[in-house]
Amino acid sequence: MEAPRSQFAVKWLPSLTDFAFLMPVALLFGKMGGVNALLSDCDTGWHIRTGDWIVTNRLIPTHDVFSFSKPGGVWFAWEWLSDVLFASLNSAAGLRAVVLFSLLLLCVTFALLFRLVRQHANPVVAFVITIIAAAASSVHWLARPHLFTMFFLVVFCGVLERVRCGQTHIGGLPWFVLLPVLTVLWTNLHGGFFVGIMLLGIYGAGELAGALFSADQQSRRPAVLRARRYFGTALGCLVASLVNPYTYRLHLHLWQYLRDPYASRHIGEFLSLSFHHPIAIFFESMLLLAGASIFWYGSHGRFIEPLQLLVWGHVGLLAARNIPIFMIVAAPIVARAAQVWLAGVPKLEVAGWVRAAAKQFNRRAARLAETDALPRWHAISLAGVALVAALLFAPAPPKHFRSEYDPKSYPAAAINVLRRDPSARIFTNDEWGDYLIWRLYPAGRVFVDGRSDFYGADFEEKYIDVLNVKYNWEQILSDFQVDTILLPPSAPLTGALKESSRWRVVYDDGVALVFRSLHEAGGTPISVASLGSGAGRDREVTKTQARDQAITDTKPKI
Repeated sequence: MEAPRSQFAVKWLPSLTDFAFLMPVALLFGKMGGVNALLSDCDTGWHIRTGDWIVTNRLIPTHDVFSFSKPGGVWFAWEWLSDVLFASLNSAAGLRAVVLFSLLLLCVTFALLFRLVRQHANPVVAFVITIIAAAASSVHWLARPHLFTMFFLVVFCGVLERVRCGQTHIGGLPWFVLLPVLTVLWTNLHGGFFVGIMLLGIYGAGELAGALFSADQQSRRPAVLRARRYFGTALGCLVASLVNPYTYRLHLHLWQYLRDPYASRHIGEFLSLSFHHPIAIFFESMLLLAGASIFWYGSHGRFIEPLQLLVWGHVGLLAARNIPIFMIVAAPIVARAAQVWLAGVPKLEVAGWVRAAAKQFNRRAARLAETDALPRWHAISLAGVALVAALLFAPAPPKHFRSEYDPKSYPAAAINVLRRDPSARIFTNDEWGDYLIWRLYPAGRVFVDGRSDFYGADFEEKYIDVLNVKYNWEQILSDFQVDTILLPPSAPLTGALKESSRWRVVYDDGVALVFRSLHEAGGTPISVASLGSGAGRDREVTKTQARDQAITDTKPKI
């Protein structure tokens, strides 16, 4: 009787999978400031409004519906399925539902990653590696469709590892048949679907490299056959990715966009990570482990893993938004090597206390593995989700659980002034342009927003010229018939507008200023000074501050 009772009690206890599942919750609310981090980029707003348009019109947009600067321009809403999902969630329960779904997607992603890493290492190593991967990936945790790419990448990595281990079928169907099916879904949820195709291609290239450098003639033919299967599946996924509203034109558009050097020079998340950033230590740790793993795998005649680490490590160094991709791919590869290294420490000619410590660690990790393998009901995971949901949907949620765009960073109060003239042609930065779509659409239109692939480099250069008060800034605004300008006090253009005889401040709340052209302005300006809340603002915005800017900070993307 005691044994069944003991097993029943164990089912209620948390497992390491539960802790991995709740890891994003702990990081988000313990280190990142809560919901505000997920909503620190207002692209979510235009994604939701795109979904609203699709649901209302029952069409996938092919031309712009948000701007007055490029009305009717050709537009690829390549994340249309995510947009519909986000819009449906928002219609049902507001931004709280979008936030909760995004957080759940992160939780599932890293729980699956832990399970994948756990196949190659003891639970302690697997959990530590998963923590490192999650912490570094948090640099790009936003309530946006790219979270689906993180999820599908873990799924693809898991499938490919199963195939390498000989598990070629699931439920009677080959895994390599299911991957193209998943690619169709991935393609319509987010444009990162090509990551899965590249992953398959690298597996094939690794097998070919193994055949090329193999001294054993008999092992070459099987390696070539495996490479053909990987390449064939990659081709199948590529063909499957054509099942989208834009067919091959989406691929051409993505290719042109990613080849354009504009994004890597001007858009924050496309820039390389500053190694002064708080998460850099986790990224650096994985890079160091990856470097050691490359030599270890190479010395054992394995080429798939080194190629994966080299390709995705390079991609992660190029742009901060690619760091989660590298971390997810690297985690199981590094964990496998680390497990072998730890197992070999007791055999090394090192100090006795080192060998003893390694033996003790390996023994305890083995016992933990046995305990952690016992079946659980994952009650702690369910309780954690229920608690977060209760706080998010509370009538007066705590500060870290408020599903709203920070009114100290976005022009929330200025919206009431802007609504008075729905026909106004408003110039603002791209981040606030996203916010205007979120708050004013369909009555209002924007000059620019976060869809940099839509506007193109030539237009964006003009936008930057205005923001930086280049000599032709007034002519550009005149060409687009801009009659209203919305900017934060710290913007360089704000100072120029205050000095200009052609523009007048009609609203100022310390977060945002609204300027109207002289022939449009009327009435008494509304100033934060008259409300007694603007003291010290001018002095503070010019203060020199040393800080690290995260790519998720609320600021113009460009």
